[in-house]
Amino acid sequence: MLTVLGLGMILCFMYLIMSRRMTALAALTLIPILFALIAYGLSFYVDSLAHIEIKELGEMMLEGVKKLAPTGVMLLFAILYFAIMIDTGLFDPSVKFILKLVKGDPLKVVIGTITLTLIVSLDGDGSTTYMICVAAMLPLYKRLGMSPLIMACLMMLASGIMNLTPWGGPTARAASALHVDPSDVFIPMILPMVFAIIWLYFLGYMYGRMERKRLGIVELDISHGDNIQISTNPEANRANLRWFNALLTLTLMVCLVKGVLPMSILFMVALCIALVVNYKDIDMQKSLVANHAGSALNVVGIIFAAGIFTGILSGTGMVDAMSKELVAIIPESMGPYLAPITAIVSMPLTFFMSNDAFYYGVLPILSEAASHYGITPVEMARASIVGQPVHLLSPLVPSTYLLCGLAGIEFGQHQKFAIKWAIITCLVMLVTALIFGIFPLYSTLG
Repeated sequence: MLTVLGLGMILCFMYLIMSRRMTALAALTLIPILFALIAYGLSFYVDSLAHIEIKELGEMMLEGVKKLAPTGVMLLFAILYFAIMIDTGLFDPSVKFILKLVKGDPLKVVIGTITLTLIVSLDGDGSTTYMICVAAMLPLYKRLGMSPLIMACLMMLASGIMNLTPWGGPTARAASALHVDPSDVFIPMILPMVFAIIWLYFLGYMYGRMERKRLGIVELDISHGDNIQISTNPEANRANLRWFNALLTLTLMVCLVKGVLPMSILFMVALCIALVVNYKDIDMQKSLVANHAGSALNVVGIIFAAGIFTGILSGTGMVDAMSKELVAIIPESMGPYLAPITAIVSMPLTFFMSNDAFYYGVLPILSEAASHYGITPVEMARASIVGQPVHLLSPLVPSTYLLCGLAGIEFGQHQKFAIKWAIITCLVMLVTALIFGIFPLYSTLG
């Protein structure tokens, strides 16, 4: 019953936001509460459902919000910081340089988007990657009239591929859950990652050609007097302090990578320094923060709502029930195929549940079953990380809300646009891994 309720809750949520019948904020808050109340009502009549008090439902939701609170605080100040940096004109010269480089060609802009994201995402942090890459590329897309959905899709796919690095999260989780060396999981997976990147460039080339055909190659006169300004507030431009803002941002990025302080604290401190140094007028500081408060609040509100969603999903036992049902429905005859099965189910499962729930809850069960057929834990760990590009489309991934917020697109639109390409990207890695024997299609050792 919990499995049915869990799946029903997730499918109902996805339908409502993808059909634009509800905002992500409202759906993330109201749908889990509705299904939790249904579970509460059914617990009086169904013996298999543990009786949950209404007070306990509140505690579950609060626990979920607490877990995501640091992320919400970080995103709030991160969005404000980069918005202020755009106002100061920090990125104006880089945008002008890229414009000269691409010469108004949408195809070159798309290829540049992929390349930049692959490089920046080496740090393994999706939020930082999106903040830097969107700040650099979105003005070009707007200037040329290109679709921001293409930009967001390509950035997410590039980040999903590079997220397989040992410091990115999924590989470390899989390795620790199965007690294997992360390098033994990651190094063989480099080849599938390379093929996925080649596919991504091909996808980018197709979209670039389409945008070039639609828009043409725009002749941009930037050789003289074309004062490119991303900011909509010319009074906030601080070209004379660009060197300071660049140094501050670079220092912030280094501190983020090094983990000098928690991310939320680093962005709070950096934002305050930026405001004090760039704008001596307190009214100007208040005005700029107020100008960007709407977009920041929208993203942060969704993050806290996602806490309610995850809190109920895990607190009611729906995640555990779905995990056990999944393992139970795999017939014994499919045992030798458990490695590719794991790779395939990692797509929907990491979409419907957090990485922690999948890697620490489901993967050990699958690996234990696979061991009876001669499939090693390290092979299962490699198979389990294949679904990460799809995982980043999950409503449970905070950085994806940040990407949509920065790009100015709706979460449901992004999912609808990118889901098919994310699945294909995962399948490219899966097929490559099977061809090169990184994990077996069929184990004959059972």
